[in-house]
Amino acid sequence: MWNKTQHKVALCVACLLTLSSFASENYAPANDSITAEDLRRDVFFLTSDEINGRLVGSQGNLLATEYIEQRFSKLGIKAFTTIGSYRQTFNLLTATMGKENALRIQHVEGDPPLHGLTNTGKLGRDFYPERFSGTGRAEGELVFIGFGISAPHLNYDDYQNTNIKGKVVLALDHEPGEFESNNIFNGLIASEHGRALRKALEAQRRGATAILFVSDIHNHSISQTLNSAIQRIWPTEESRVVPTYQLETWVRELHIPAVRISPELAEQLAQNSGYELHSLAERAETVSGITPIEFSKIVVEVETFVERNTALQTHNVVGMIEGIDPVLKNEWIILCAHYDHEGEAETGFFPGADDNASGISGMLEIAEAYTLAGQQGYHPKRSVIFAAWNAEERGLLGSWAYTKQPLVPLDKTITVINLDMIGRNEEIPPNGGRRFGWLEPQTAESNLNAVNLLGYSYSTDLRNAAEEANEAIGLMLRFRYDHNQINLLRRSDHWPFLFNNIPALFIHTGLHPDYHTQEDLPEKLNYNKMVKVVQLAHQLSWDLTHKKTRPLLD
Repeated sequence: MWNKTQHKVALCVACLLTLSSFASENYAPANDSITAEDLRRDVFFLTSDEINGRLVGSQGNLLATEYIEQRFSKLGIKAFTTIGSYRQTFNLLTATMGKENALRIQHVEGDPPLHGLTNTGKLGRDFYPERFSGTGRAEGELVFIGFGISAPHLNYDDYQNTNIKGKVVLALDHEPGEFESNNIFNGLIASEHGRALRKALEAQRRGATAILFVSDIHNHSISQTLNSAIQRIWPTEESRVVPTYQLETWVRELHIPAVRISPELAEQLAQNSGYELHSLAERAETVSGITPIEFSKIVVEVETFVERNTALQTHNVVGMIEGIDPVLKNEWIILCAHYDHEGEAETGFFPGADDNASGISGMLEIAEAYTLAGQQGYHPKRSVIFAAWNAEERGLLGSWAYTKQPLVPLDKTITVINLDMIGRNEEIPPNGGRRFGWLEPQTAESNLNAVNLLGYSYSTDLRNAAEEANEAIGLMLRFRYDHNQINLLRRSDHWPFLFNNIPALFIHTGLHPDYHTQEDLPEKLNYNKMVKVVQLAHQLSWDLTHKKTRPLLD
């Protein structure tokens, strides 16, 4: 028979075993390995003079690539055998406008001459080719297609089964209901459906020979002439930061000419077919799409010469840990951050400590926590991808490149957790203006323990999972920036995945006056707060690797 001491010892052992089992299922193992010291080490290296601002295509950017690779290797994070290394390569293009660009307008044979129109448009005054345009000559009768959007899943179609094969189409910029918070797209936030390249690809798919774009003048006053716009799109000198890059896997899909025309020319084209451009634009404001309208008297001939140059081959850095569940291991969670920044200027380089050395350091700390957990016998059931995206500052090009050529099927990717600017307290100065999206002023002190989560409105499951994960962390979670004119939701690397119907959360401690300046320094980061933010992301990811069901989109 046991004495009282033996009985107490047995009870203690049993409790410890129970707690250990509970921890393995409910608390992310090795979560406490995430430390301010480790975060600080990575941030200070990535913001050092040697790295020089991490501009995509620079030597400093390559050194950052190598650093992340070395950290993955040391941690035992595996590379994908399909690419043979941690580097997922993608190409960026630049474009040069050639001399052979022309726009000619004719009336249909037998009709009376056109009024107020010359037969030949003038480059810079009447038209110019878009940077993503194909090179070639095309002609066809002109058809107005409203905003030129086809979104079957939203029951929206500006083509309405109309045959436009062999036609030249005229499309408005942006999307219907642009300033309505409850429109069928993304409310006040511009959606991907309004991207001009997507409209051009859809027109090409339907057989159009060329596409013309014009400003949606019923929604936007035209303050600049086409001549000033061409200087911005086709500058004689590139900016100090970097050439205007485009993603090769996107642009090379488009072969037809894509041309921007002036509102004045578009008005003349409309009037010669008995319409007014403003009234046509207003007719395009529908919830289901406009029926295309033929400008029956007009034939447009377009000639474009846009030389596409593969300017840069660059890389994402991607590794993985495979899950242990024989079924669930085929489903994947992506933990990610971008590592490029703005490079240098005459006055010095842009350190980018918060944007986004902070996110990369957090992602690496989570990778280390998974490794340490594995050494203790704790493994995720689902598989995890750790991704450091490149060229985010150029338009999320690294993450878009991944979604075009994913390393695992997108339909097997259940969640994306994106860390971008997680090292400061949000601080919006009075009269912050356009730079801060006209957000309400707020002090850093009011956000001491706060973190913003974006993407919450797309998946209640994911929002609930984040709130559950935070119970052990104790941050103030703020769900407030999915729908406003600052458009933060589309400004980081979770967005390409949300667009592809994958639940995603953007973890972000907020904008501040040092954002995108040379004052975004590593010594200004709040590393103790960063620990809690990274622990939250780790806990959330661990929970999702073990849940029986995947989070769903609303």
